[in-house]
Amino acid sequence: METIVIIIFFVGYLAITLEHNLKIDKLIPALAMMALLWAVIALAHMPVFEVDAALRQLVPSHIDEILLHHLGKTAEILVFLLGAMTIVEIIDYFDGFATIKGFIKTKSKRKLLWLFSILAFILSAIIDNLTATIVLITILQKVIRERETRLWFAGMIVIAANAGGAWSPIGDVTTTMLWIANKVSAAQLIEHVLVPSIVCMVIPVLIASRFKAFKGNIESSVEEEVAVKSKFGSTMLYLGLGAIVFVPFFKTITHLPPYVGMMLSLAVVATFAEIYSNTKFNISSVDAGESNAASHHSPVHHSLAKIELPSILFFLGILLAVAALESLGMLFHFAEGLNAAIPNSDIVVMLLGAGSAVIDNVPLVAASLGMFPQAMDDPLWHFIAYSAGTGGSMLIIGSAAGVVAMGMEKIDFFWYFKKIAWLALVGFLGGALAFILIRDFILNV
Repeated sequence: METIVIIIFFVGYLAITLEHNLKIDKLIPALAMMALLWAVIALAHMPVFEVDAALRQLVPSHIDEILLHHLGKTAEILVFLLGAMTIVEIIDYFDGFATIKGFIKTKSKRKLLWLFSILAFILSAIIDNLTATIVLITILQKVIRERETRLWFAGMIVIAANAGGAWSPIGDVTTTMLWIANKVSAAQLIEHVLVPSIVCMVIPVLIASRFKAFKGNIESSVEEEVAVKSKFGSTMLYLGLGAIVFVPFFKTITHLPPYVGMMLSLAVVATFAEIYSNTKFNISSVDAGESNAASHHSPVHHSLAKIELPSILFFLGILLAVAALESLGMLFHFAEGLNAAIPNSDIVVMLLGAGSAVIDNVPLVAASLGMFPQAMDDPLWHFIAYSAGTGGSMLIIGSAAGVVAMGMEKIDFFWYFKKIAWLALVGFLGGALAFILIRDFILNV
C-alpha cells in the first residue's frame, strides 16, 4: 500500500508542477491528492504515527487524532494568511499603495532599479513577496512604457521580493510555516537571515546595474498623475502595514499563536476602514467622484470577496497531503536515509533551495518540518528559511512572485532563464555563503 501512496503523491505533485501545461489550476490536484492519500490510509488501515522530535522516534497514533492534529496546524497557517490577505485588500480598497508611487522621483533607470529593488525587499518582508510583486509591477507599468526594459525590471523585482520575504516571519508562506510551527522565532530569524538576504538581493542588482537595459533615463512623458481614489489612502497604508508588523510582537508578548494577533490587527484595520468608508462620502454620494452604488459597499466585505481563496485551498491540500506522508513515517525514514547519504546538512538544505526553483517550495518546507528533529532556532531552520525563500528565484515558475510577474508582464520562461536565472543563482550562492560565514564565525563566537 505504501507504493500506492507514493504513486498518488508523485502523480499529484507532477500535476501541480505542470499546471501551466495541463491548463488545470494547481489547487485541483492538490485537493484530490490530499483526499486520496488519507482515503487509502483509512481504507487500508495503515498504521499512523506522530513524530517525537525530542526522542527522534515515531509514536503510534489513531487516524482521527493525527488528522485532527495536522488539520489544526494547517488551519493556523490558513487563518493567518486569510487575515493578512484581507488587510492587504483593505489597503488596496483605499488605493493606499498609490502612495508608494510618490516615492519615485528619478528618471534614471539605474536609480529606478535600486529604488524598485529596495522597495520590493522591504515591502515583501511586511506584506509578503507575492503581494509586493503585484504592487510594484502595477506601479512599474505606470512608470515605464518600454516593454523590454520593463521585463528586466520585473525580473529584478522577483529576485528582490523573494530575498525580502526570506528573513521575515510574515514575508513568505514558507517562513510563516516555520514560524507558526515554532521552528524559528522572529528575532532569531531576522538575526540569522537578514544579512544573507541583503547579499542575495544586492549582488544581482549590482551586476545588473551595469547592463545596457539599465543605462540612460526613462521617457519623461510616462509620468502621468493618476487620480487618487481616497484621501485616506496613505493613512490606511501605514495603518495596515503597522498592523501586520505588530503581529510578531503580539506573539512574543502573549505567547499566543500568530493567527490570534493577525485577527486583532484585522479587527483594528477593518474598524478604521468602516469609519473612513462612511466619512469619505457625503450625503449626496458625489464626494470625490464616487458613484452612489460604491457608497453602500463595505470595504471589509469587498476585501474578503477579493482574497485569493484558490491559494488558500491549495495550501490546505498540499499541507495535508504532506502530513499524510509524515503520519506514515515516510518523511522520517527518508530524512534518516538522506542524512546517512549526505552527512553535510548545508548541502542538503541548498539542494532543497535549488529544488524549490523546480517544484513548489511550500511542500518542500512542509516535508522538512517532518524530516528534521532539530530544536527551535537551530541554524538549520534559518538556513531552510533562506534557501526555500530565495531558491525559487532561479526559475520564473519557482516562486509565487515569479508566477505572478510572469502573468502580469507575459514573461517568457526561456527569456527569464537566459537573462535573469544566472543572476538569481549568483545571489543565492552569495547569500548562502554569507549565512554560513555568519553562523560559523560571528554568531558562534
